[in-house]
Amino acid sequence: MTVVLSDDGLGRCPWGSAPPEYRGYHDTEWGRPVTGERALFERLSLEAFQSGLSWLIILRKREGFRAAFAGFDPETVAGFDDADVDRLLGDASIVRNGAKIRATVANARAVVALRDVGGLERLVQAHRPPPAEGPRRSGLGDVPATTPASTALATALKAVGLRFVGPTTAYAAMQACGLVDDHVEGCHVPPAPGTRTGWTPPA
Repeated sequence: MTVVLSDDGLGRCPWGSAPPEYRGYHDTEWGRPVTGERALFERLSLEAFQSGLSWLIILRKREGFRAAFAGFDPETVAGFDDADVDRLLGDASIVRNGAKIRATVANARAVVALRDVGGLERLVQAHRPPPAEGPRRSGLGDVPATTPASTALATALKAVGLRFVGPTTAYAAMQACGLVDDHVEGCHVPPAPGTRTGWTPPA
């Protein structure tokens, strides 16, 4: 599918035109650079919770996730115990999946431990692919589910103790954090500097 002309006259990636939650996320976040330990931990956590579900569910529960996981402060979440896990399993404002909740706690502990060797941001940015030459993706059919870079990132994250970070989830996180730009050609969102596309908007 190629770009869709939305009711406001702007061209968007087909998935980003509606509903409002998708449009806002598409226009202001997806493919834009994300920096800082807490922000990266949030994106990785949300992508893990999304596995097997609609991203719309995650977006609609995002504030619930932030409240439940202390604003995704890794140090606080790293201190969660079994009582906290039980509390979260009863929290309807998030996705109540025990394996994913426990993985988020374990991932927080891994993120804190990473501070001794440069931190999460350094590890993630080390797997940024070089900018590609040429236009943006011509359509959603050209967007891969995994890439060699996402496979390498998943391997690196698992090696330091993170869970629910397979190559597909890692690639989704790369899209969410602006390590790659998979907006389709004609989308009104300009490419972020340093992403995979060489596309430039018309003058």
